[in-house]
Amino acid sequence: MPEVSYVYSDGTKKTIEVDEGTTLRDAAVDNGIDGIEGDCGGLAMCATCHVYVADAYKDKLPEPGRDEAEMLEATAAERKDSSRLSCQIEITEELDGIEVYIPETQY
Repeated sequence: MPEVSYVYSDGTKKTIEVDEGTTLRDAAVDNGIDGIEGDCGGLAMCATCHVYVADAYKDKLPEPGRDEAEMLEATAAERKDSSRLSCQIEITEELDGIEVYIPETQY
């Protein structure tokens, strides 16, 4: 089972095991990861599941789709090259060990 590490803005890290096919957003919500809201339920319509993907994993992800790219323009925290919506990233064995950084705010 792949592992995902969520890193809070204060540097605290929480690592969990995630079933393949689960999105980063769903894994966070199901495991009580604070700071990832996903108010729209994972439909790429709110940008409250914004994360920064660690550099080592950015190239392993597909490019953001049109809806995700549009929502990334509306993030409350600074948008960076590593910005993604966690609802749009499904965990695969290739992403085992991925680290994502949670912005200080989603609103």
